[in-house]
Amino acid sequence: MEWKISFQSDQNIVIIETSGDADGESSIEMAKIISKTMAEHKAKRCLIDHSAISSVSGSTIEIYYRPQKLDKIGIPSEIKIAEVVLPAHREHFGFLKSVCLKFGFSFRIFSDKESAIQWLKE
Repeated sequence: MEWKISFQSDQNIVIIETSGDADGESSIEMAKIISKTMAEHKAKRCLIDHSAISSVSGSTIEIYYRPQKLDKIGIPSEIKIAEVVLPAHREHFGFLKSVCLKFGFSFRIFSDKESAIQWLKE
């Protein structure tokens, strides 16, 4: 998976736009960059736009332990994470959302960027 990262200073939101094939390994690498960027800007809100990915992979076990890996990387659980996903990938990211919520992350899935940003601003 490839990604571009930017910071929307007027709304204090870190924005990630992904493309290609999403897998567990690249997701962890992306999370490290997100953590660093959020700390650098003192941001507590993150939009991850997965609308351009072509496929997702990852076992149920990998996804189940993802929140612990995010914690180990240094992503604080008090941040808000909004992910924009295609309908074809909603089940995969829905499970990720469920385990992240149980770990204390504020995490939601959206079908469009505008709704995701609106929720992040609340």
